[in-house]
Amino acid sequence: MTQTSQRPLRVLAAMSGGVDSAVAAARAAEAGHDVTGVHLALSANPQSFRTGARGCCTIEDSRDARRAADVIGIPFYVWDLAERFREDVVEDFIAEYEAGRTPNPCLRCNEKIKFAALLDKALALGFDAVCTGHYATVVTLEDGSRELHRASDMAKDQSYVLGVLDERQLAHAMFPLGDTLTTKDEIRAEAERRGLAVAKKPDSHDICFIADGDTQGFLASRLGASEGDIVDEAGAKVGTHEGAFGFTIGQRKGLRIGHPAPDGKPRYVLDISPVNNTVTVGPAEALDVTSLTAIRPRWCGAAPAGPGVYTAQLRAHGGETAVTARPEGDGLRVDFEEPVRGVAPGQAIVLYDGTRVVGSATISATRRAAAMA
Repeated sequence: MTQTSQRPLRVLAAMSGGVDSAVAAARAAEAGHDVTGVHLALSANPQSFRTGARGCCTIEDSRDARRAADVIGIPFYVWDLAERFREDVVEDFIAEYEAGRTPNPCLRCNEKIKFAALLDKALALGFDAVCTGHYATVVTLEDGSRELHRASDMAKDQSYVLGVLDERQLAHAMFPLGDTLTTKDEIRAEAERRGLAVAKKPDSHDICFIADGDTQGFLASRLGASEGDIVDEAGAKVGTHEGAFGFTIGQRKGLRIGHPAPDGKPRYVLDISPVNNTVTVGPAEALDVTSLTAIRPRWCGAAPAGPGVYTAQLRAHGGETAVTARPEGDGLRVDFEEPVRGVAPGQAIVLYDGTRVVGSATISATRRAAAMA
């Protein structure tokens, strides 16, 4: 098993304006590749997105990316993908919450924007690969096929949000930071040595297209406030809310329930029903999930022919859990070795075989331990 070929390639480096993508572009250029930098304009009005360094969609970010490209000594362009981003990421995000599901917009952006719209355009223009600052590793096997693996440094691993990439996309993906056993401080020090002004720029976080970080307010402005009931497992009303879309499975804070549970223990969101605008709450143990079904599986290579034992990751910064997974029709059935909590429809489940990413799917339904009693 060898790393991706190091022959000189024509590389399009996606530069967000942050330190990771700048160092990735610099490393690709230093390795001898013919690199061109590109910043993706993802908003028709970037000033309406984040200010400062919290996102990746501001005018400031495009300027930071341009300055980094100038220092590296590579050509630089800004590509307008705002309409595609609005349709495939922002509208999808709103629709998923409206349906009572919990989406991952970063994963959708990687699938639909960076490794679909951007990659397709790059290939049409004669580029060999798209380079990003993600922490993950592409490995080329002796037969020429590719595998996606976790980053060498698990603390920075981002393979979860890349689990939607298929083998064709992996064949044109480059992640220069993936095999680096360095801390983020060392990446920043490298940026400083290279003269990149983004060396001390804070990391982006939260959702880039929600300007103030208020997800519930963002959704309310698009979907409208709609008062409904918060009920317990028996169906008794225990409070009200201003829109079921403002809740996620497993949520504890912000429920504003007027009186405590009979046992005095905290209550969590167990279910969200957009049809009757009802949120159901209950004890933590009622969140224990023993199995799930998932739809739209995407495999990083050949699809499994039958049941297999893997580990699974259920959120971007979550741990791994042992599972048995099997294809069922056009979907996937996953059984957990031990019950897990906080699993919500709409989330992605990513399967691993050791460090190798097997594939990803979108959770459609869960089965809870309490329901089996």
